[in-house]
Amino acid sequence: MKKILFILKQRNIYSDGVYSNVDSGLQNSARFVNDMLVKNKVDSTLVQVVDNNEIDKYCTIHKPDVVIIEAIWVVPSKFEVLKKLHPNITWIIRLHSELPFLANEGVAMEWLKEYVKYDNVFIGSNSIYLIDALSPYLGTNIIYLPNYYKVTSKEAVIKENNYGEINVGIFGAIRPMKNALTQAVAAINYANMNNLKLRLHINTARVEQKGENVLKNLRALFVDTRHELVEHAWLKHSDFVKLVGTMDICLQVSISETYNIVAADVVNQRVPVVTTDEIPFVNSFSSVNSNKNVENIIYTMKFNLRFKTVLTILNKFYLFVNSKRAKMVWMKFINNF
Repeated sequence: MKKILFILKQRNIYSDGVYSNVDSGLQNSARFVNDMLVKNKVDSTLVQVVDNNEIDKYCTIHKPDVVIIEAIWVVPSKFEVLKKLHPNITWIIRLHSELPFLANEGVAMEWLKEYVKYDNVFIGSNSIYLIDALSPYLGTNIIYLPNYYKVTSKEAVIKENNYGEINVGIFGAIRPMKNALTQAVAAINYANMNNLKLRLHINTARVEQKGENVLKNLRALFVDTRHELVEHAWLKHSDFVKLVGTMDICLQVSISETYNIVAADVVNQRVPVVTTDEIPFVNSFSSVNSNKNVENIIYTMKFNLRFKTVLTILNKFYLFVNSKRAKMVWMKFINNF
C-alpha cells in the first residue's frame, strides 16, 4: 500500500495577544482525512511547513509514494527541483474551492496550467463540479479527493434555553465570499419579526481578502439596536465545536462552497443550520437556492427552528453517509492510483 504525505503551509494569526498556528478549515480538512486513513491502516502523515523550501526535508524524512499539497501555494517551478530530488514521488495539488473563490487567488489559473506540465504532478479536488469544469480546460483528468468528517454519536454540549433571545452563529473567516452581511441582516429581521433579542456570533481573528469592509459593515449594523454582535477569537477545533453547540441556529450561506467544515461541525452537534444547496450533506429543507436572498434565509431559518429535531437528525445522517462514501473514494484511490 502506498505511503501518503499531506503537506500544508503553516498559517499564523494574531489572536488573544499572541501569534498562533491556525486550526483552520483547510487544516481540519486534511487532518480529518489523514486520521481516517491512519485508522484504516494506511501509512499516512500530515505535516505543516513554513514555505516551499521545507518540502524536501519532510519528503526525505517520510519517504512517501504520494504527496498531497493542500491548496495552491507551491510555486510551480519548485517541482522542477523536487522532481530531481524525489523522482519516484507522485505529487497532487488538492483544491478546496469552486471557480468563484479561485477567482480571488490571482495566480490560480496560471499556476494550475504550469503544474500539469509536469508528468508527475496531478490536480485533485473535493468538488465534482470543479472537476467537470476544469478537466477539459487543463486537458487532464482531475482526481476526486473528497472531504471526510468523523461523525460522533454524542453532541459536545447540552444547550440551555434562553427565553426572549436567539443565538445565531455565522462562523468562519471574514471574507466577502462568505456573504456574512446578507446573513446578518436576515438574522436581525428574523429576530425583529419574532420579538427576540439577537446575539449574533462571529469570528474576527481572520479577516481576509478585503474582509475589513465586511467586518466594518457588520459592526455598523448593530449600532443603536437592541441586538448584540458577539465577536470571538479564533478557537481550537475542540473549543469551537463546544461554542457551536450553544447556538440556536447557524448560518453558512456562502456565495461559493465545496464542502464547509463549519457546517459539518454544526450538523454533527445537531444544531439547526441554513446553508446553500452546494453543501453535499445538508437536506434540501435546510438549504437555500442560488439566490441566497434575505427572505429565503429567513423562511429557511423559521422552518428549521420549527422542525429542529427531525431536520438535525436528517442532516447528521446525511453527513454520516457522505463521510462513508468519502472513505470509500479515498481507499480506492490509495489502492489503485
